[in-house]
Amino acid sequence: MEESKELQPPQNGAKPAENPDYDLTQPLATGTGLRSGLTSYGDAHFSLFLRKVFIKALGYSESALNRPIIGIINTYSALNPCHANVPQLIEAVKRGVQLSGGLAVEFPTISLHESFSSPTSMFLRNLMSMDTEEMIKAQPLDAVVMIGGCDKTVPAQLMGGISANKPVLPLVTGPMMPGSYRGQRLGACTDCRNNWAAFRAGTLDVEDIGNLNEELAPTAGTCGVMGTASTMACVTTALGFMPLRGASAPAVSSARLRIAEETGTNAVSVAAAKRTPQEMLSKESFLNAITVLQAIGGSTNAVVHLMAIINRHPRLAGEITLKTFDEIGRKTPLLIDLKPSGDNYMTDFHNAGGMLGLLHTLEPLLHLEAMTITGQTLGEVLDANPFRTFPFSSQIIRPLTNPLYPASSLVVLSGNLAPNGCVTKASASKDRRLLSHSGPAVVFKNSADLALRIDDPNLAVTKDSVLVLQGIGPIGNPGMPEAGMIPIPRKLSAQGVSDMLRISDGRMSGTAGGTIVLHVSPESAIPESVLGIVRDGDWIVCDVEKRELRLEVSDEEIAQRIVERKAKLEKDGDGVWKQRKARRGYRGLYERCVNQAQEGADFDFLTAVGPGEA
Repeated sequence: MEESKELQPPQNGAKPAENPDYDLTQPLATGTGLRSGLTSYGDAHFSLFLRKVFIKALGYSESALNRPIIGIINTYSALNPCHANVPQLIEAVKRGVQLSGGLAVEFPTISLHESFSSPTSMFLRNLMSMDTEEMIKAQPLDAVVMIGGCDKTVPAQLMGGISANKPVLPLVTGPMMPGSYRGQRLGACTDCRNNWAAFRAGTLDVEDIGNLNEELAPTAGTCGVMGTASTMACVTTALGFMPLRGASAPAVSSARLRIAEETGTNAVSVAAAKRTPQEMLSKESFLNAITVLQAIGGSTNAVVHLMAIINRHPRLAGEITLKTFDEIGRKTPLLIDLKPSGDNYMTDFHNAGGMLGLLHTLEPLLHLEAMTITGQTLGEVLDANPFRTFPFSSQIIRPLTNPLYPASSLVVLSGNLAPNGCVTKASASKDRRLLSHSGPAVVFKNSADLALRIDDPNLAVTKDSVLVLQGIGPIGNPGMPEAGMIPIPRKLSAQGVSDMLRISDGRMSGTAGGTIVLHVSPESAIPESVLGIVRDGDWIVCDVEKRELRLEVSDEEIAQRIVERKAKLEKDGDGVWKQRKARRGYRGLYERCVNQAQEGADFDFLTAVGPGEA
């Protein structure tokens, strides 16, 4: 029998002639769902028609395509163990979206893991932010759930999401569970660093360090201490973007999946309200985030990330500076007893009440009128979710009257050695006497020089020396690697020295501890940098109480050294800077456009004010 050539009407919608999408006599209604951000073919009706042709290849009906479209950013990667649970989270988010009447559509972006990114994941953070921003802007999405976890992914997503300015809802993968070795709890990565230092000092043998290697990260998830990943999870919650439980529920828990479902549900309502991050965020939102950062003894990396995030916001760029972090720190005590500033793990923080318990404790210091992504104020969220302390909660989340550290967990220093500022985590100092210390510099020109000489038995160094590492700033390495935790020279660690004053223009892991000054600006790669002209034997003074980092060299001598350095660069043909100008690819873009640490180490052309003005 001959097949009918007559066009059949769609099974799940109106006949084509009755479908307003095909009514060529009327302008196409655009702005939401599949009709938003149409490809530029010069004919809006054809653009939508073609879009439907291809998406129907995936089996979608007209009914499904008429729902709000909620994008889900998939950052799963086999090279990212912190994101191993992303497939399960995606399914839970989809469930929440579809139970609430939306259509969930996942799409990929770059995935970053600190230990699997060369030269460092920070080098790729800005690239991931560009990927996130452009994919959100390019695709027909009414709201986006951004799934991230490992260190730089959450900042990258917030940077890109704020710039794209569609409704965005972060969802973190969550911390891993602690492990155990010989009856002692362990957790990546503070205990990675502590035990490696013990191995270098000779107090752990090869068998121990090999066995520890298998127990430090026993489950999927981000580092189980208050490192950068957990810090950014807490900060993101304080900004109002996530459910309160969302910062701390373990990656492998059913609670994490319920949070994912809740996030999917919230995404549909946020899409209907068209609540964008630029509308939601205020200066008070960021003041709350910085208060939480100080109270949790969070990662120094969060300072760089928050500055980059703030400077993406058109109304807030320039409103908050490093000085703001220090001012808030002076009146905010450290309350959370977690490594590296304390003794416990993220699972303990979660079981003690997590962000709900912390925010209730911090209420007198918070701006409760700040908005959250759900449309409630922070005060309304806390009123709707009361919290009663119990013995364990007050051990992990200390009351304001009994803090772990009285104030200023993170401190901003300045002086002639760091005219544009630098940062130290005072609460993580292993020898508090070093917070007011002066001594002779032992200078390493870069990471290669450090690796070559740090364990040389003939190195002229004592426990009172100040270790200075140059060449690891945003441009210098490039990517500002986490090399700022300069190892204790082996001959000193063998004598029992566990901490020294260390200074660099780079970063350190949020899981690390010690008396370490970081993010010195301008970095040593800049010809005018004072850090770049420090020499062996120069006397350096660090006084945390006075917020001072000073090179005890006269202004005239400093100026002369800078002149000599510039002359040498000219004589050498300014080779390094010419190379950077001519270098191809992403590295060339990075070196030419990255700004300094106090501005967030973002690309100048990505900031809200644009290139040349940040």
